[in-house]
Amino acid sequence: MDLDFISKLKKPADTKIVLLVIDGLGGLPRNHDNKTELEAADTPNLDNLASKGICGLQQPVLPGITPGSGPGHLGLFGYDPVKYQVGRGVLSALGIDFDLKPDDVAARGNFCSVDENGLVTDRRAGRIPTEKNKELCKLLQNIELKDSQFFIETVKEYRFLLVLRGEHLSGKLIDTDPQMLGKKPLQPKGLGPDTERTVNIVSDFIKQASEVLKDQHPANMVLLRGFSKRPKWPTLKEVFGLNCAAIAAYPMYRGLAKLIGMDILQTGQELKDEFDTLKMNWNKYDFFYVHAKKTDSAGEDGDFNRKVSKIEEVDRQIPGLLSLDPDVIMVTGDHSTPSLLKYHSWHPVPVIIYSKYCRSDNVQRFGERACMSGGLGSRFPAKDLMPVALANAGRLEKFGA
Repeated sequence: MDLDFISKLKKPADTKIVLLVIDGLGGLPRNHDNKTELEAADTPNLDNLASKGICGLQQPVLPGITPGSGPGHLGLFGYDPVKYQVGRGVLSALGIDFDLKPDDVAARGNFCSVDENGLVTDRRAGRIPTEKNKELCKLLQNIELKDSQFFIETVKEYRFLLVLRGEHLSGKLIDTDPQMLGKKPLQPKGLGPDTERTVNIVSDFIKQASEVLKDQHPANMVLLRGFSKRPKWPTLKEVFGLNCAAIAAYPMYRGLAKLIGMDILQTGQELKDEFDTLKMNWNKYDFFYVHAKKTDSAGEDGDFNRKVSKIEEVDRQIPGLLSLDPDVIMVTGDHSTPSLLKYHSWHPVPVIIYSKYCRSDNVQRFGERACMSGGLGSRFPAKDLMPVALANAGRLEKFGA
């Protein structure tokens, strides 16, 4: 889908769209009953929605490609994630309302655990609480860098933000996170010309950080990901003509929403808080993005049963959503996070599109195998979901004579 093309077809309408993203929704079957987390969950309300809508499996990026959370969401918002790329550092900065300057380089950090040989034993330092994160960030603020001003800010739990500010900085650096246990953190490395200065600054920061944190078990080292500068992209308002709001408890997802022009609504940390926020702001916006995070966290922890329970928690909120009578509801995930893998995967993600104008298919249950036979197909591009939602909401003009 071309954003310029679709923008020329947009038209105003008094209709409302809700995109419910159940983070890391897709899974893989467990052994004893051959069911995924979604298939094992008791989801009568999502099943009912699936039976009345049209379903399928959406491909977040491309076949075989494992998406990060940023690309996974951008596709759902209608942006080609291969064309529109941004590092998680920028998203983390915007998510905590950091005043990011155009030439700043931002990176998302993880506090992690390493053993006496410097090998990573826990990429998330046991998911330390946010209060402990704040203590560690204060320690890191004592680091002195010769060639750059820097900022360290707490994001949430084990996550922090590093921002470099100075002249001739580059955001084209690889992650230092090896993405697996039993490996040493990777050395900073540039991805193109004019990166040497930034690489040296980051190397100096990491060296000093390791010394500062060496006695702070379990968070005795840092991993850096998603180096980038803030891009300039068209907003959802400019492209689709939508007045949009984001309801997300986690900062990174608020940052992504802010990057494409959504208003960020203040909400609590629990899923019920997010749906209460939706109800309170229902008359103010055309499009609502609602994010449920804890399914993904359970998948990353390899906790099949907890992921099942978090999916069931989402299901219990569906009647309240339906009571608002939205014109279009889309339910899906930004990627799959099977408990079996404990990480994001390349598998397509179940999706429901519900409206009174849908041609409903034969899917009666919201699950991977059921949705595989749905009317949207088994590899429907995620970036094509938004035009379908707009059409069902009466927000696209006819094309051609």
